[in-house]
Amino acid sequence: MKASQFFISTLKEAPADAEIVSHKLMMRAGMIKRLGAGIYNYMPMGLRVIRKVEAIIREEMNRAGAVELLMPVVQPAELWQETGRFDKMGPELLRVKDRHERDFIIQPTSEEVVTDIARQELRSYKQLPKNFYHIQTKFRDERRPRFGIMRGREFTMKDAYSFDRDVESAGRSYDAMFKAYIAIFDRMGLQYRAVAADTGAIGGDRSHEFQVIADTGEDAIVYCPTSDYAANIELAEALPLLAERAAPQEPLVKAPTPGKATCADVAELLGLPLERTVKSLVLATDELGEDGEVVKTTVWLLMVRGDHDLNEVKAGKIEGLKAGFRFATVAEIDAHFGCKPGYLGPIGLKQPVKVVADRTVARMADFVCGANEADFHFTGANWGRDLPEPDLVADLRNVVEGDPSPDGKGVLAIQRGIEVGHVFYLGTKYSKAMDATYLDEKGKPQLMEMGCYGIGVTRLLGAAIEQNHDERGIVWPDAMAPFTVVICPIGYDRSADVKAAADRLHDELTALGVDAMLDDRGERPGAMFADWELVGVPHRVVISDRGLKEGRLEYQGRRDAQATPVAVAEVLDLLKGRLGR
Repeated sequence: MKASQFFISTLKEAPADAEIVSHKLMMRAGMIKRLGAGIYNYMPMGLRVIRKVEAIIREEMNRAGAVELLMPVVQPAELWQETGRFDKMGPELLRVKDRHERDFIIQPTSEEVVTDIARQELRSYKQLPKNFYHIQTKFRDERRPRFGIMRGREFTMKDAYSFDRDVESAGRSYDAMFKAYIAIFDRMGLQYRAVAADTGAIGGDRSHEFQVIADTGEDAIVYCPTSDYAANIELAEALPLLAERAAPQEPLVKAPTPGKATCADVAELLGLPLERTVKSLVLATDELGEDGEVVKTTVWLLMVRGDHDLNEVKAGKIEGLKAGFRFATVAEIDAHFGCKPGYLGPIGLKQPVKVVADRTVARMADFVCGANEADFHFTGANWGRDLPEPDLVADLRNVVEGDPSPDGKGVLAIQRGIEVGHVFYLGTKYSKAMDATYLDEKGKPQLMEMGCYGIGVTRLLGAAIEQNHDERGIVWPDAMAPFTVVICPIGYDRSADVKAAADRLHDELTALGVDAMLDDRGERPGAMFADWELVGVPHRVVISDRGLKEGRLEYQGRRDAQATPVAVAEVLDLLKGRLGR
């Protein structure tokens, strides 16, 4: 490819609304152009990267035995109404009507459509297992689209769906996809972790996220540096930090804490470690009648150590809270505790509440908690002596750095990551809702076991840039770069020797199947180099009259601090070695 035949539109400065590194650099490199809030045109330079990513995904999905099809962007609402997601998914699901006033949706994912295909086409156990995938445009009506393509409304995604006859077979399909994802992200040259994860709104059981490591990532990844343990912070198990509960040593004292409504302020006032305090959080659950009216409300008191944070995902797995919870209203708190938030605790309640203690809190002694009276806290509080044992002990908190690893092989560390892939075992969640069955060996209908597997194709671009950039621009891994090698001839339009040498190298690389770009625009060296460093092409060869007279060219990798002289006759072999050809 020659630059004069391509479209290059780099910018010296990023637009004012570009927020994070990847957004700024993609705009400056001319890879995307904003069309509307969270909606972008993918320009030729960016589209080349997308096609590279898609090619790797297709090769590995096909190698794993998945079969490609294509499902529509616009889907009839009836399928989504079968599963209940037409109403449950909320405003992120874009709903539209056609000229006949029939309801449709703009797909954010395709579980319903692919399950409809399966129930029509996969009728016998002899047709299973089967895994269908497609690479398609998705739309999620984000309330506040931001960060360029990282949190846009329209995006491209690869989603795959496996159908199996039983749980054991579904596990094998899951493992095959997990292995394929590792191959995909390895080939892309990204630093990533596969972490155990919560299944979220899609539902299901077994689940792993694939997180690209980046300081700007929105997700916290928990891992053990001395073992294979890794999990999303929502799922990471927090072990109790005390081996057992000590015997009470202090009397229960109601201490004045005027104006001190946080654990940190109370601990400072009392001259105690923050670890001696207990934080009280009040939730509520509503039992509804046949007409949807609230017939009963239960108030829950969740207790975590003062230096810990409540993990709402874990709270949502507690029996009694699984169906959904909310934070209690001020009126409900006053009715049960007789006090405003900031001074709440489990001692001296006005009405009974369900008390759930975090594992560590359940083993604490002589702790500090709210006295249910403004400007007062109790010190020396003890389970059994001053208040009843908790109704339930559960893992309620987010882990922190230095916590023991659940596998017993070290302590936990935390790093930031960007989710780019997710694999789920769904079980019969969708096949049951949509009556997707097959006939077994005895001719009896059985529900299909399902799995779903997604990769954010366009999001991968942003994640790769967040991980790979410097002050000059993007630093693409070879497999993702829009062009693998750029040839920068100085004086291409003025020197016949430079032109001939550049054309020859370009043709030789092209013949080898290398994506080579020849910059024949006649730009000044500084401007030409700056463009390709911004775009992030991994390998650069500079050809000049002076170098040719000395029998050498200059090679520089995008991460190299300086160029390396190379004999003209050796440059092709050097590039082949660097590219693994």
